[in-house]
Amino acid sequence: MADEDREPAVETPLPEDRFYHGRIVKLSSGRQTGMLRSASGRIIPFAFQHVVMLGEKRRFEDLHIGTGVGYDVSWTSKGLRVSLMRIFD
Repeated sequence: MADEDREPAVETPLPEDRFYHGRIVKLSSGRQTGMLRSASGRIIPFAFQHVVMLGEKRRFEDLHIGTGVGYDVSWTSKGLRVSLMRIFD
């Protein structure tokens, strides 16, 4: 069968909200930094001043260990960092 005759591979649909999902695992209120664990288990750091917060809860004080979040990431000179976050819990 020729390649053009094949059905395209079925892709897994993205979540409706278009975010990666994870949970906050560490917070430092003095420096307003933290870390979250992705659904796959990867630990990703963030500095709150560099994160764009979406939704009703937008303050650092709204974050707690165990809080479920949706997030996106970007590459910096220090590696992968959270760049966009939305609190789900």
